[in-house]
Amino acid sequence: MMMSWGMFVFGLSTLPYQELSRTSAWRHPTNSRVGMRAGAQYLGQGDETITLPGVLYPEITGGRTAIELARAMADMGQAWPLVERTGKIYGLFVCEGIDDTASEFFDNGQPRKIDFTIKLKRVGDDDLDLLGALTDALGFL
Repeated sequence: MMMSWGMFVFGLSTLPYQELSRTSAWRHPTNSRVGMRAGAQYLGQGDETITLPGVLYPEITGGRTAIELARAMADMGQAWPLVERTGKIYGLFVCEGIDDTASEFFDNGQPRKIDFTIKLKRVGDDDLDLLGALTDALGFL
């Protein structure tokens, strides 16, 4: 296991990402002032995104099933905790996008190689109503 996003586990047998790119922003809107430079005010943290690009070789690593499972979680529109194997908790994240490109095909149409990128966006910890639950994912009440 490399990292988990809710119930989805990133690892060699699922989606082994080769990079983790994290972008953080802070909000400093400005107001125009007569005869002076614009005044800025710090409003707090802004957007935080994590991008996970990688390459699948279905004979060795995970395949399309792993990508489709991640898409199914994204379809729920819920936030899931992102936790590194080391125990580092990144926060609650929703999926903003999943891109994949299949190439180098077998004669039956199955790809030998799948490049993928998953883009996750952090939501505020106060948005607990978006938090995905195991019972929701499995269809239980």
